[in-house]
Amino acid sequence: MKSAKEDILQYIEENKNLIFKIVNAYSYYPEEQEDLIQEIIINLLKSYEKFDHAVKITTWMYKIAFNVVISYNRKIKTQEKYFVPLKEKLVHIQEENKTEEDENIKKLNQFIQELKPLNKALMIMYLDNKTHQEIAAVLGISATNVGTKINRIKKEI
Repeated sequence: MKSAKEDILQYIEENKNLIFKIVNAYSYYPEEQEDLIQEIIINLLKSYEKFDHAVKITTWMYKIAFNVVISYNRKIKTQEKYFVPLKEKLVHIQEENKTEEDENIKKLNQFIQELKPLNKALMIMYLDNKTHQEIAAVLGISATNVGTKINRIKKEI
C-alpha cells in the first residue's frame, strides 16, 4: 500500500506540465519560475492531507497552483512601487522551445500574458480542455460565467 506522500508525488509527476503551464503564463523569468514551481509543490505536499477526493486531482492542483502564482504576483505588485524599472533587459536568456514555436503560438501566448489574472487562469484551463464546471470550481465562479468570459475573450482575440 502506498503512502500519502508517494501518492501526491506520483500525482505531481503525472501532472507536472499543468504546473509548468501555469507558471509560464504568469512569469517570464526562469529563476522566478523555479521559485514558483517549488512553492506550488510545497503547497501541494502540505495540503494533500486535506484533499477532498470528491473533486478531480487536476482541479485541486490547478486551484493550488493558481493561488500560489496569483498571491506571488500580488506580493510583487506591492514591492514594485519601490523599484525603479530599467528600460531594457540587461541579459536575455533564450529558451530552446521558444525558438521552435510558430508565430500563432507566440501571438496567443502574448495575448494570454496581457489578460487579467482571472481571465488568464480561465484561458489556460480552457486551452487544456477543462470543462466549464471544472474551471468554475477552480476559479470560484459559475459555469455560466465561465462560458460568458470565454466568449468575450475569444472576441478580443
